[in-house]
Amino acid sequence: MVKQAFVTKIVILALALFSKDLQASAMSQQLVEAAHERTKHFVVYDGSYRKIDYPMGDVPENIGVCTDVIIRSYRQLGIDLQQLVHEDMKANFNQYPKNWGLTRPDTNIDHRRVPNLERYFERHGQVLAISDKAEDYQAGDIVSWRLEGGFPHIGIVTNKKSDSSDNLMIVHNIGLGPKLEDVLFSYRVAGHYRYLPSAAELTSQ
Repeated sequence: MVKQAFVTKIVILALALFSKDLQASAMSQQLVEAAHERTKHFVVYDGSYRKIDYPMGDVPENIGVCTDVIIRSYRQLGIDLQQLVHEDMKANFNQYPKNWGLTRPDTNIDHRRVPNLERYFERHGQVLAISDKAEDYQAGDIVSWRLEGGFPHIGIVTNKKSDSSDNLMIVHNIGLGPKLEDVLFSYRVAGHYRYLPSAAELTSQ
């Protein structure tokens, strides 16, 4: 009887893990599709400070920076990084970078800064290995870089492989609007994350 109960628990656990993996896989595919869709938009690179609504606030759709590719892609999945980052910063302000001299969170800009997204993904997503091997990166992963001069940059790994390398291509905006490009190893990789939260995980944050 005890053995049967133990086996039943193992089966239930295995089914739960399998279901979670399926959900994450579906979300990853949806995120990649949302990222590809961003490349169809004409966007002028503009990271100037603007007052926006909260939650689900956004700058005008014809402007944006690299972080807006991430934010807008996740919005297609019903995930509002503006609200999530703000709530986490409000409760854990000392855990976030102090690069801008702020003394409190700001819903207008916090989520549009790469270091803040990196910290949020570190705290609530999976932190994955930084590698120079293409096979270590999967569609739906988030990668951040440091450009020359230390400037931060961020993009989404897609499911499309480059014709000239083994690299999965990236949707990002480095100045000319959202583009699908083979840039995974064009800059120094600073962060590698996977953020595919379930509804229950979002509620618990």
